[in-house]
Amino acid sequence: MSDAELVVRSTRVITPEGTRAATVAVAGGKITAVLPYDAHVPSGARFEDFGDDVLLPGLVDTHVHVNDPGRTHWEGFWTATRAAAAGGITTLIDMPLNSLPPTTTVDNLRTKQEVAATKAHMDVGFWGGALPDNVKDLRPLHDAGVFGFKAFLSPSGVDEFPHLDQDQLALSLAEIAGFGGLLIVHAEDPHHLEAAPQHGGPKYADFLASRPRDAEDTAIAGLIAQAKRLNARVHVLHLSSSDALPLIAAAKAEGVRITVETCPHYLTLTAEEVPDGASEFKCCPPIRESANQDLLWQALADGTIDCVVTDHSPSTADLKTDDFATAWGGISGLQLSLSAVWTEARKRGHDLTDVVRWMSSRTAQLAGLDQKGAIEAGRDADFAVLAPDETFTVDPAALQHRNRVTAYAGKTLSGVVKSTWLRGERIVLDGEFTEPKGRLLTRTP
Repeated sequence: MSDAELVVRSTRVITPEGTRAATVAVAGGKITAVLPYDAHVPSGARFEDFGDDVLLPGLVDTHVHVNDPGRTHWEGFWTATRAAAAGGITTLIDMPLNSLPPTTTVDNLRTKQEVAATKAHMDVGFWGGALPDNVKDLRPLHDAGVFGFKAFLSPSGVDEFPHLDQDQLALSLAEIAGFGGLLIVHAEDPHHLEAAPQHGGPKYADFLASRPRDAEDTAIAGLIAQAKRLNARVHVLHLSSSDALPLIAAAKAEGVRITVETCPHYLTLTAEEVPDGASEFKCCPPIRESANQDLLWQALADGTIDCVVTDHSPSTADLKTDDFATAWGGISGLQLSLSAVWTEARKRGHDLTDVVRWMSSRTAQLAGLDQKGAIEAGRDADFAVLAPDETFTVDPAALQHRNRVTAYAGKTLSGVVKSTWLRGERIVLDGEFTEPKGRLLTRTP
């Protein structure tokens, strides 16, 4: 490693082969070698010894609502990427809605990219959107480098991003399958939602009843049927209903090209603990019961669920009213996702290699980011340094999110991110940030 510009060392480095003591050499922003722990350090290289702290690949979060431009008072690339970096995330992919304009045409994509270019503290890519009237825009967006297309099967919550009915889903999915693209889907059936009781008010039990599991189950069953018919590649977003797991497992066994994500809040928070009126816990689909959560963890362990992403969906505090029917639905979790998942994972007998698989390697694979998601030669030198046994209590005032409303307030979490590195440059150290060094990413043809 005579050409190494940076050498980092830890007694616990998480590699694709497992966790081991190792020395990692970096040049030109890339990992050039993963070597034995006692490898010689060239005299001209910068050297960092992390001791017993864990060196893991930077996390890849493929489900983030940055809301910039247009609703930057809700979040924004500057604050979102700082929060992500503080939590060990080095790559995010921005969702196409809640910004104005939404990412549904090439011109709108360019607007997003121009806004993000000077504000991103870590690498940022973009999903496109599939709407009832933009089938003609899907191929141009694909060619412009979006990583895939998001669609809603029920109302999205914002007028500028209408949902697809089943015929519109078929048209969009056929178009996307024709050029080998990926459709990622908010899968709740609108008819089941309309038929559910809609009481409104502060009681979480009433809100939970208004977003029943069968709304997810029915939508996922329909999506599987469409994907099977068209041999299309689809991805289920933010799965919360454990009742859908047998459908998904059967589809995978049949060779249907389907992947599935869930979120930290479904894995670490339960309906039983949500106080009435506490709409910081509101998201759609909702946080469900502890027995449901147990089955989600089981599905992660057996591979039915592929990955874990934040679905970071913030808003201003005034939109988080105590009426669950009208409050904005979304959990802010970028900065806390790694610690939240690790806290629960270790209780359930998982180790950090599992967490890295769910939150880095598989999310990178989902988006086709071959240069991300692992500590091995040829990948980007994106790292998080974690003290896994240290704990902290969540103080909203310490968060980097623009609006510091969080369902995790007051919780004690395990795993403190000591530093975060992007292409061999440290971008966060003990809560101190460098100037933005992120790049805009596009899909590799």
